[in-house]
Amino acid sequence: MKNILTITLIVFALNVSAQTSLGWNNAMDVATNSSSNLHPRIVLDRNNNPLILWGQSTHAMFSRWNGTAFSVPVALNPSSIPIFTASWAGPDIASKGDTVYVVFKESPETTGKIYVVHSYDGGVNFSTPVQVDFIADSVSRFPTVTVDDAGNPLIGFMKFNSSFGDSRWVVAKSTDFGNSFLTDVKASGFSGGEICDCCPGQLVSAGNTIAMLYRDNLNNIRDTWVGVSTNGANSFNAGINLDQNNWMLMSCPATGPDGVLINDTLYSVFMSQATGDDLVYWSKASISNLQCSGSATITGMFTGLTQQNYPRIANNNNATAIVWKQAVSGSSQLGIYFTSDIQNGLPLNYDTVATGNLNEVVNTDVAVSNGKVYVVWQDNVSGTVKYRVGTYAVPGSIKLVSENVSVTVYPNPAGDYIILDAEKISGYIGYSILDITGKSVLQSNYESPNLKIKIDVSNLAEGSYMLQPSACFYRPSPIKLIIHRTK
Repeated sequence: MKNILTITLIVFALNVSAQTSLGWNNAMDVATNSSSNLHPRIVLDRNNNPLILWGQSTHAMFSRWNGTAFSVPVALNPSSIPIFTASWAGPDIASKGDTVYVVFKESPETTGKIYVVHSYDGGVNFSTPVQVDFIADSVSRFPTVTVDDAGNPLIGFMKFNSSFGDSRWVVAKSTDFGNSFLTDVKASGFSGGEICDCCPGQLVSAGNTIAMLYRDNLNNIRDTWVGVSTNGANSFNAGINLDQNNWMLMSCPATGPDGVLINDTLYSVFMSQATGDDLVYWSKASISNLQCSGSATITGMFTGLTQQNYPRIANNNNATAIVWKQAVSGSSQLGIYFTSDIQNGLPLNYDTVATGNLNEVVNTDVAVSNGKVYVVWQDNVSGTVKYRVGTYAVPGSIKLVSENVSVTVYPNPAGDYIILDAEKISGYIGYSILDITGKSVLQSNYESPNLKIKIDVSNLAEGSYMLQPSACFYRPSPIKLIIHRTK
């Protein structure tokens, strides 16, 4: 006699919403406090494993998630090249798949050079340092790195003459995966003033668009600007004022912006004290029109708030997270806004990732994958880099949930592929994709548990289909699948 287990499936359709919530795991240390904790930065490898960089005295320290724990930290610079690190600035990291680049500034500042190391295996092995700034007797400062679509590094840095005059941001690009660099090109100076010469900047890229974000100095007005290149950093021919708050300050605030490019829009975050209070702002600007729609505080002033600073932003497609540190009623907090679609704006309320005494949370960074948000921060009570992960439901997906079955299908609408994520399967998972006539145009079965199947649909024409998943004895109703490709 065949035993058949009958179970009711519940289908949840997850709509795009700016109110997407995060479910958090417990915070953990990346390493012991003997490895220090200065200015942590986080990126992801091809499999969305976190790669974490931070400063320790004169070293750039690195650790990677190996599937069960963080690896023992390693120094990426030799002792013969001591580097600049601080809580407010330091080495930078960028990744594309398993290709990883780390940049750092050699000490002392007046004679030290900027170097990059690269890894092509997700941070398992790194190269020896390669010099970036072949600038004769000029002085460099604050390197930042991004990766172009081909996997080559682009490195921005602050540049001065030998007397620390003529301050500007420049960008040097590589065409051989970080083994050599072309002559740098100027990426600032669009306000008619100089740059804020002790504020770090951030370089971001998408396709041929390269954006060098920095704090400007126009007669002591410290607005945040961006230099824009639409030819892959061969030249920067335009700039946009992202800030427009006209913060007048006679000294340097030592805090810079961050940003992400999503299609034609640059979303940026930065701190300004234009109102008399240290507040974090966000803005969005059109690259094609070279116009910013203005900036706004992310929270505004509220009871108990005395200071906000060091904002960071990251995205996965439209899913976007903003993190920052703030002081509230005598304690420090790590705040976060998360939205599954940044085009809908920010949620009404922010979440708190960490809290502690006034000196506990110092600065932070964030990365986003499909379904997860990864946050790191400098914790000065434990003396460690802290790490925490939040999970969210992927918008545009349909999740099938039962006692023994949990299947998620995303993205939907789809481009060249979809993911069939089987979280709890004992037996097999299968699927059929049907066209509008009911004919099966793609199908397969898999017999291994806990599957995450990437299905290539690049050969299917754009249009509407029905995806019929099946697992063990369960065959839920078909899911409407849209295939649409951006031209």
